Order: sequence, then C-alpha cells, then structure tokens
Amino acid sequence: MSGLLVREMTLADCERVAEIRVGGWQTAYRGIVPQSYLDTMSVSEDAERRRTHFLGGSADVVNLVAEQDGEIVGWACHGPYRDGEVRTAELELYALYVAPESYGVGVGRALIEESVRRCTAAGHARMYLWVLKENARARRFYERSDFRPDGAEEPFEVDGVEVPEVRYVRDLTG
Repeated sequence: MSGLLVREMTLADCERVAEIRVGGWQTAYRGIVPQSYLDTMSVSEDAERRRTHFLGGSADVVNLVAEQDGEIVGWACHGPYRDGEVRTAELELYALYVAPESYGVGVGRALIEESVRRCTAAGHARMYLWVLKENARARRFYERSDFRPDGAEEPFEVDGVEVPEVRYVRDLTG
C-alpha cells in the first residue's frame, strides 16, 4: 500500500485509536457479540482507557499505528503473553484493528508484519494471539499471516453471553 507508514503510537494518537477500535468492534463483531454491548461502546471512554494504558503501560508493550496520508488507519499492540494475570516470556499480539473503511488494502498486513519483525528481531521463538471463534474473517487473515490454531480455547463473556476465543500461534524461528 503506497504511502503507508507504520510507527510507534504516541499519546496524541489515543483518540483516533479508540475510534478505530470501537468501529472495529461494531463492524467485525456484529452478529457475534451482543448488539446491546456494541451499541453502548463509547469512543471517549475507550480513548481514556487507551491514554491510561499508554501512560501507565509496561515498556514491554508495543503499540503501533498505521498511517496513510497523515491519517491513522490501524493499530496493533503486542507484548508479553498473558496467562491469566501473569505475564510470561512468550509474546502475544493483544490487538489488531483497522478502520473499517480501510479493510482489505494491506493495513492489517503491514501492522502484523511489523509486529512479527520486531518480535523476531528481539529473539522470540513464537507469538500467540486470541481471536473470537466465530470471527471467520479475522481467522482467515491470521492464517494467511502464518498463524495457526493450536487447539486452545477460552470462554469470553460479553453482556452475559459466552463468545469463545481460540488461540493461534506463529513460529518466529524459521
């Protein structure tokens, strides 16, 4: 994608990242997550959470944004794998969201490639991620990006409805 820049996120990016994340949930999870939850998502509340995480976050957590012609069109975040509340030496892609109007043009690919590049350069052997089991579009994307389901599954509850997640892994050694 011409003119696409992937860079580290700044505090000033939090509002736009929140817009992308909320829009991503409301678009990608329609029919998967209860509509009542999607309808009450707030960009301003999410932006405040982004700022809090950004300011108080660990140096091990990397936030990246994709910028096209000066506008942020995607966000990815990775860091230590979370096993419950415990952080491990493994890595996890925590989030990858693309503005719905930029789906299918390489933004997600650029973000995931930069995350993988950084994790590989740091000497990590694998990267994990969790994806909603019913999110077929995202699962196809991750599979095209060389992630594979490893059989692990976890319950994830949204507004009292169980929405299971499956774990994917990508080998970074070869």
